Amino acid sequence: MSIGVVLAEDNTLLRLGISGLLDSTDDLHLLAAVPDLATLLTAIDDHDPDVVLTDIRMPPTHTDEGIRAARYCRKHHPGMGVLLLSQYVEPAYVKELLDEGTEGRGYLLKERVADIDELVSGVRAVAAGGSVVDPKVVQALVSSRAQAGRSELERLTPRERAVLAEMAHGHNNHAIAADLVITPRAVEKHINAIFAKLGVSPQDGDHPRVRAVLLYLSEGVR
Repeated sequence: MSIGVVLAEDNTLLRLGISGLLDSTDDLHLLAAVPDLATLLTAIDDHDPDVVLTDIRMPPTHTDEGIRAARYCRKHHPGMGVLLLSQYVEPAYVKELLDEGTEGRGYLLKERVADIDELVSGVRAVAAGGSVVDPKVVQALVSSRAQAGRSELERLTPRERAVLAEMAHGHNNHAIAADLVITPRAVEKHINAIFAKLGVSPQDGDHPRVRAVLLYLSEGVR
C-alpha cells in the first residue's frame, strides 16, 4: 500500500532533494511539497496524507511551525503521522511533540536526510503509528537527565534504572540482557516492575514501554 506524504520545507534545494528521494521510493507517494506553515495546513486538509514530513522552523516565524502543525494534526487529523526534521538537537521540542501521545510521531535531524533508508524507515514507522526519535536526540536527553538534580524516578532500584536506560537507547530485551549480563527473563521482571512503579499501562493510550522511556527522558528536560 502506498504511503501518501506532504512535505514542508522552506529551503528550496532541500525541498527539491527530499521530494526526489520520496519519489524514488516505490511505496511512498509525494502529494505536495510546500514552503511554509499556511500552505502546509492547507495541503494537509486538501490531501489528507498518511504522513506529514515537516521542518520545525519555517515561515512565518521560523520558530515552532512544525510543532504547531503536529498539534493541528492531532486535533483535526488524529490518525495522521507527523515526522519532524530539525537542524539541531532540541530536546524541549521533542518533549512537546510527544507530550500529547507518541503514536505516529517522529523527530529526526536533517543530517539523516542524506541516508534515504533512515528517512524512509522513519516515514514508514510513523505511518504505521509508531514513534521515532533520532539517536543523537535520545543521547542528549539521557545526558541532560544524568545532570539533573533530584529525579522523580528515585523509586526505581539501580538495576531497574539501568534497564530503563537501555530501553531509552532503543535496545530490545535480548540486547539489554546481553549488555547487563542477566537473563532475558530477569529483564522482563525488571521491566514489569518499572511499569508498576511508574504507573504506566496500555490503558494510558501508548505502549507502556514507550511511555516509561518518555518519563525517563523527560526528567532531563527543564
